[in-house]
Parts: sequence; C-alpha cells; structure tokens
Amino acid sequence: MADITLPQLGETVTEGTITRWFKKVGDTVAADEPLFEVSTDKVDTEVPSPVAGTLTEIRVKEGETVSVGTVIAVVGSASASASASASAGAAPVVAPAPIVAPVAPAPVAQAPVVQPEPIRAAQPVANVATATRTQLPANASNKLLSPVVRRLVADHGIDVNVLVGTGPGNRITREDVLDYIDKNGSAPQILAPVAAAPTAPVIQAPAPVVQTAKAVAPASQPPVVQAPKLTQSSERETIIPLTKIRKLTAAHMIMSQAVSAHAFSVVEVDYANVDATRNQVKDQWKQSEGFALTYLPFIARAIVDALTEYPNLNASIEDDKLVVHNYVDLGIAVDIEFNGLLVPVVRSADGKRLRAIAREISDLATRARGRKLTPDEIQGGTFTISNNGSAGSVLTMPIINQPQVAIISTDAIIRKPVVARLSDGSESIAIHPVGNLAMSWDHRAFDGAYAAGFLAKVKRVLETQDWSAEI
Repeated sequence: MADITLPQLGETVTEGTITRWFKKVGDTVAADEPLFEVSTDKVDTEVPSPVAGTLTEIRVKEGETVSVGTVIAVVGSASASASASASAGAAPVVAPAPIVAPVAPAPVAQAPVVQPEPIRAAQPVANVATATRTQLPANASNKLLSPVVRRLVADHGIDVNVLVGTGPGNRITREDVLDYIDKNGSAPQILAPVAAAPTAPVIQAPAPVVQTAKAVAPASQPPVVQAPKLTQSSERETIIPLTKIRKLTAAHMIMSQAVSAHAFSVVEVDYANVDATRNQVKDQWKQSEGFALTYLPFIARAIVDALTEYPNLNASIEDDKLVVHNYVDLGIAVDIEFNGLLVPVVRSADGKRLRAIAREISDLATRARGRKLTPDEIQGGTFTISNNGSAGSVLTMPIINQPQVAIISTDAIIRKPVVARLSDGSESIAIHPVGNLAMSWDHRAFDGAYAAGFLAKVKRVLETQDWSAEI
C-alpha cells in the first residue's frame, strides 16, 4: 500500500482543492500517469501518481480543500484492489429477518412532523434565532471558475454574472470575489419561519448574531436581512484585508531575513554592447520567435557564465553546510497581475545558449500568468533573478529565495550620459543604455570580495562578449 499525499505546489502554498479525479476506486494506475487535478492560489495542475498499482481508496472528494501533506488516496496491489472493489460493488448479503408486527417508530428517532393547522394570521417573529437561514443559490453561469472561486461564490450566495474578472482572459479570481464582498457584502439571507415543536431545540443563527430585527411580513413575503460587510470603509479610508498569498509571502520573506545574513552589492552595467546586437536582430527575432527580445535573456546568459567562475553563489545552505550545485537551475520571478509572485525555473540553464534561454523564459512567464505551470516547474531553483526593471525600478534590494544564497534584481535600463572610450584610446561623453544589477547575498556563504568579483564578471560579459555569436 502507498499513501498518496497532496504535494507541495510552491514555496508558499499550504493547501489545495481537488478539482478532478482521473481514476476511480478499483482502476489500475501506472507510475507518472495523471491521477488527479488540483487547484491552488498559484497553479491549476494535473498531478501524476508516484507509484504503480491500483487505486484502492479515495479519501478526499472533488471540491474539497485540504492541507499539503494530507493523505488523499491509497494505491495498493491489484489483489488488494480486487478485494476492495468486490466489497464496494457487491450487494451485501444478510440473513432473512423474522416477520414481526410493525412497530411505530419512537418519537425521538424521527424528525418532528408538522401537522396542517387552520389558516390564521401570521405571528410576528421577535428574534431571528427562531428562523432558519436559507442561502440564496448563485445563478447558473457558463463562466470558467476555479474551485476556490466557485466555493467563495457559493458560500456567499453571489450571482456570478455580476462579477467582473481581472485575471487572464477576464477570468474571475479570488480577489475579484473578495473585492465584491468588501463592497457589497454577502448575498441577502432569507429568513423563513420554522414551526415550533415542544421538544425541538431552538435553532441559533450563525455568528455574527443580529441583535434586533423588525417584525417580519407574513410567510408569503419573508423578510430580508442584509449580512454585514467584511470591511468597514469610509470616504477617507478603505480597509482591505490581507489576502492569504500576501500573508504567506510575508511569512516566507521574514523567515528568509531571519535565517540568512543578508548583504547587498550593486554594479552598474553599460548595455551598449548588448544593444549593438539586439537592435540589429530584434525585428527579425519578433517575427521568428513570436515574442520580443528583451535584455533579460542576455543578463541570464551572463549570470550563468559567471556562476561557472564563482560557483559558491550557485549553492544552498543546509544546516551548517554549503551545498554547491554542479548545475544551474535558474529561477525567474514573475509577477502575477500584482497578486503575488511565482518563480518558474529554467532547468540546466548552464547547458543552453541565449536563444534557448529566451524561449524558456517567455514560455514559463506566459504559463505562470495563466496558472498553467506544473509543480515541478516552480521548485528547486539554485539561483534567482528578480526582474524589477520591467516595472521601472532603478534600484531594488531583493530578499533571498531560501535555501539559496543569492538573488539578483535586474533594474530598469535607461539612457544616460557615460564616459565612453573611443577606438584611438581617448574618451568622450556618449548616451548609452545603463542599468543596475543589485544582488542580495548570504554572508554565511562568502564575503564581499567574492560577491563583488561575481558581479564584475557579469558586467564584463555583458559589456564585452560578442553576442552576435549567441544569436
């Protein structure tokens, strides 16, 4: 028997919603065959079975949300499955029961039955505790909703058709639903009169309890009580609760700052040499590749080269040991519509030239924004690039992505006057594209001279290498 658990689907992901099972109890499962589909704040992905065998038990149903590490299914041998399937599928055999006179069921064993009464005037309800809450169903819609969003909509009785999606392809996100709730509150709840029974317990309304209520109208026109809003705002202030992804990101960053001895180094890079090649090929590149040739692939390629000479930056700290990796899995931080960051990984970047790296960065970033990455694609990086320059930042101090020992921020590249050396050895003032590369690094792994040497190497590669050979 093998327990199937919900895997870790990202650095800050703690739970996931099972959206679909591809197998049912009794089905044969091959290793690496898709077993179930899961949705989290970061990815919607199919998860393969880690073992071969037969699915003998499903412990988490479709639509349920569980924590990472929870046992959600059991895969066993074929014989165990046959036994489970037989016991689950066969009708139970019982001995015939002796014929006895029918016995009236005991009153305590059945729900109270309300007998019809003569029509009379409706009595006012003095407290909402004597009424049941009937949730208004959300209107049917063909809009594509993730399980998390679908559950929020159902729990708050929201009409899907009134929501405006801000996600990729106008998809409705969790934040869209929470924003609607903050502004409008949950859907009204219908308070329907409940017939009283002498021995029936009083049904208490769920918190928050409404202290007072007006007398309700007759049963044919039940009253409506507006649920309280989740936030209290005024004309001068708007209160926005922190989302789960914001809390998890903060916890991860605080942990990183507490664990690593953060230090900070910056180097200024003249990108005129990069532009000499980039400007010549960028139009043709866009036509052939389908995406723009930015500075990022050049920077990534230069970092990979420099890590070969300064391997202690391509490392992780485990306990009191520095684990130096003999391969480069390059993480690229991607902003998800201002709702968080994902760090997809370019695997074995040290064995790829600029064009291959550019293709992977573009593909991973596109699929990250569409929540189409697999769990393996956002785990296990050895060095990370945070591309803040695309948003206009000129100097950023990033926080190390644990357990790595360094992270570089590629800040904005702007045109500015520089001292340029001419072919005859003299100097002149010229306008060149210039930007900062800012690196946070762990002082436990190396010292400032080593960090400075690495940045100087990256700068030298960018400013002097013949990039036309890479294209």
